[in-house]
Amino acid sequence: MMAGLFKHREALLLVAIVLLVGAIELRFPGFIAPRNLVSIYNDTAILIILALGQAAVILSRGIDLSIAANLALSGTIAALLNVAFPDLPVILLLAASVASGTLLGAINGLLVWRLSIPPIVVTLGTMTIYRGTIFLLTDGAWVNAHEMTAAFKAVPRATFLDLPVLSWVSLAAIAAMVVVFVYTRLGRAFYAVGGNPHAAVYTGISVGRTHFFAYLIAGSLAGLAGYLWVARYAVAYVDIASGFELDVVAACVIGGISIAGGAGTAIGAVLGALFLGIIKNALPVINISPFWQMAISGAVIIIAVIVNARGSRVKGRVILKKAEHAL
Repeated sequence: MMAGLFKHREALLLVAIVLLVGAIELRFPGFIAPRNLVSIYNDTAILIILALGQAAVILSRGIDLSIAANLALSGTIAALLNVAFPDLPVILLLAASVASGTLLGAINGLLVWRLSIPPIVVTLGTMTIYRGTIFLLTDGAWVNAHEMTAAFKAVPRATFLDLPVLSWVSLAAIAAMVVVFVYTRLGRAFYAVGGNPHAAVYTGISVGRTHFFAYLIAGSLAGLAGYLWVARYAVAYVDIASGFELDVVAACVIGGISIAGGAGTAIGAVLGALFLGIIKNALPVINISPFWQMAISGAVIIIAVIVNARGSRVKGRVILKKAEHAL
């Protein structure tokens, strides 16, 4: 039973997280205090939301390098609307951020679908365009905390049942994406298109439309995360979440989402994000220098890629003696 359990990447990752937290606790007692664990989860909540969207894209054999730029532009739009119309209800500002993110995701999806441009090229281009648009909207200036209304900044920090609203939103996103991946035709289409796009076509699945909806979901979650990020940190500028797209991809890879598409789960992406979140919270506590933190994070990502590659390797049977000696 245990052997079968450990064949699942999620179970292995969960054990790794428990061992990691236990090792840190031995060095710094109090690390596993409920308040500290809640704080770590809350700090990782936005990464979890983005990783869920990225997981949908990677499962369908794509990638979204513009996801952090989407977050930045959507959050900035919400902040600018709040400054221009301070009486506008927060729910409308949140809706505007989600709508903006969804539109930006749709642009990615349409370019990949209709023009058949490789996803990495499309999203590299739109990443720059989205960042440039923020500069045009703000003239390069920051939208600061004193310009935003108190109601705008309060939502992610409010608590319900001793848990911040930001964490509740991420839990709702996890539940929604588990349902999409496991119980919907769209979720099954992600796996089919990512696993074998040619076979998916023969089963009546539109590969292009599936890519479009994957980017649409990733964009809407980036828009949601955009408002949460800007409201939580009470600042909006061109470079917010700069480089965060790499953390998002890393969370998916660590969580067992195959970079070649077709394999992985929403829970795996969540555990991958939590693993990264714990490392990023623990390394400063044990006085690891920022340079070593980057090196350690990079090493973890490379190890995860190697594990993924070995796990997905297709085993063949050598039938030629010459080839056998050549191996």
